[in-house]
Amino acid sequence: QELLRVMRTIDDRIVHELNTTIPTASFAGKIDAGQTCKELYQSLMDAHTSREKIIKNCIAQTSSVVKTLREEREKAQDDLALLKQLRKEQTKLKLMQSELNVEEVVNDRSWKVL
Repeated sequence: QELLRVMRTIDDRIVHELNTTIPTASFAGKIDAGQTCKELYQSLMDAHTSREKIIKNCIAQTSSVVKTLREEREKAQDDLALLKQLRKEQTKLKLMQSELNVEEVVNDRSWKVL
């Protein structure tokens, strides 16, 4: 979650980025606004793609752990430590899946601003 928070900085600061990217009338001739907007767009695309990839990778890994723990749980139903670990991993999986929804909202907001 901390890594995602840091990676979402570009989205959190999109208005600031646009304000510093697009020049005022007095600087319009000195800066290529089209090129800087393209670079900002590409940075945003790269950030969104990498975050989605990281979240989906975490979901896949945690799903695998949950599956393994469920199989072990079937064999040893009296193991309370195993049950506790399974619940912990299931909670982590749900949290990561909800991060995909958060990511969608963050991305939509950034694209609307841009």
